[in-house]
Amino acid sequence: MKTNYADLSAMMHPKSVAIIGASEKSGKVGAVIMQNYLDSGFQGEIYPVNISSSGKILGKTAYKSILEVRRSIDLAVISIPAEFVPQALDECGKAKVKGVVIVSSGFSEVGRSDLQEKLIAIARKYKLPVIGPNCLGIMDPRSRSDTLFLPTFKIDRPKIGSISFVSQSGSVGSSTLDLISGEGLGLARFISYGNAAVVDEVDILEFLGRDSDTKVIAFYLEGVKRGKEFIEVASRVTKKKPIVILKGGTTESGAAAAHSHTASLAGSNEAYKAVFTQYGFVQANNLEELLYFAKVFDTQPLMKGNRVAVITNGGGHGVLATDALYQNGLVFPELTKQTRDSLRKVMPSIVNIRLPMDIGGDADDKRYSDALELLSADPNVDALMVITLFQTPGADEKVASMVAKYAAIKAKPLVAVSTGGAYTRSHISVMEEMGVPVYESPDSAASALSALYRYSKYRMAKK
Repeated sequence: MKTNYADLSAMMHPKSVAIIGASEKSGKVGAVIMQNYLDSGFQGEIYPVNISSSGKILGKTAYKSILEVRRSIDLAVISIPAEFVPQALDECGKAKVKGVVIVSSGFSEVGRSDLQEKLIAIARKYKLPVIGPNCLGIMDPRSRSDTLFLPTFKIDRPKIGSISFVSQSGSVGSSTLDLISGEGLGLARFISYGNAAVVDEVDILEFLGRDSDTKVIAFYLEGVKRGKEFIEVASRVTKKKPIVILKGGTTESGAAAAHSHTASLAGSNEAYKAVFTQYGFVQANNLEELLYFAKVFDTQPLMKGNRVAVITNGGGHGVLATDALYQNGLVFPELTKQTRDSLRKVMPSIVNIRLPMDIGGDADDKRYSDALELLSADPNVDALMVITLFQTPGADEKVASMVAKYAAIKAKPLVAVSTGGAYTRSHISVMEEMGVPVYESPDSAASALSALYRYSKYRMAKK
């Protein structure tokens, strides 16, 4: 079944939500979802549905069936035992709901393929887009729609942004949401799709490719059911926006685990890698890289070449940066004579005019500014890595502001590296609030720049 884009769009940012299985009982999934909608400030209508209810649930008029609501419903969230889900889904179809999220588990992932087939048949009957079952569902920070059955005191909700994160796994999705919040990244959409009985990764990729709120797509994937269609959609989307992908089930044992987890057909890892490379996916090896790469794509322009200038106030970190750059397929540029002469005029005699450029442990905001201004203007420099070790005497909030100032121009990609504790983290926050991607090590920064370069090269080749 091919999901209609307009229908999928309505459920992704709904104006009305019915929660089937809503409850006031502490610990119940339906109670958590209901409370999250109330706490999030969702501006649309909320309709709690529970066959055993009479009166109200958490202050909202309750209904025994969604058919009793008799109002237009953009999204229904089903959180009831698996054996009752087919009937609830059929009622959603009769009520002309525009989209459904089934968070309930107990389907093909535990061998109940018969129940899942019933869901598929009902969805086809009503041409109804369904996400799940066995998932967390969706979150849209702009409309404050949040189907996650995870209390807000246990997992942070990211600020509004332009990265959309898609996860076949609910646990990977929820933990990564926490990490996204911790990194200060902004979220456009979160989609956890579980067993993908109806809406699958192809439909989601199609939607996000057209979604104006989404600039970067980060994807945790265990398997693909419709390989040909997935490739067709991916080849279109990666020409417009980056897709950073982390593939689960890359080993034989991992593939078996993926199948028992979401009944996913994990397939050949080498085949996936070949497809990802051919169609411009940026491949991450772990969750940390997934976020590192998404961060640089979210904040930086495309990279015209692989020549990176490094500025540091610590010689050892400059050495580590050199190793990391060359290990990731990046190189130092040959600075023009004009750049070298200009740097010699403004830098103290202790500074060697070569890359990596160690501007000294006493470097202050003025020295960083001079180095950034001249190196960023050099035509042979494609990107900059700025190492700011705030443990040194001259590095303070003025240095953080200076780096942020140059990053705001975005003429060339710029990443920062800052390693340290609480004092350092306070300055990292300043830079990241201004759109500077900050990394804890030269290795992670170089890895992110390498990903940016590879995707930029792919995009330029497709023009």
